[in-house]
Amino acid sequence: MPDVVVVGNTVVHANPARCDASDVRLAIEVISPGSRRTDRVTKFSEYAEAGIDHYWIVDLDPPVSLVCYRLIDEDYEDFGEQAGYAELEFEGAPLKFDLNALTPDAQRP
Repeated sequence: MPDVVVVGNTVVHANPARCDASDVRLAIEVISPGSRRTDRVTKFSEYAEAGIDHYWIVDLDPPVSLVCYRLIDEDYEDFGEQAGYAELEFEGAPLKFDLNALTPDAQRP
């Protein structure tokens, strides 16, 4: 199970106890010391096999960073890594957020 999932409004309004992988538009994993290999290898392939179009990995080790992957021809392709203040687009919507705000230990500009 991902740390964060983004699903469509239909699923949100239905409020199921669990959602199907086919309902997940974006899966986000936050790496912890014990999950690094699982998040970067095991879940990477599991989510691709399940057909989840977007997979983001957040690494809280300084500098806090975000790597975005998109499913292309059944494999994830790297769509860029960002650190600090991230600006990206998800399904046509611009997103902006401060990755450093995710941890009190991160370096602030």
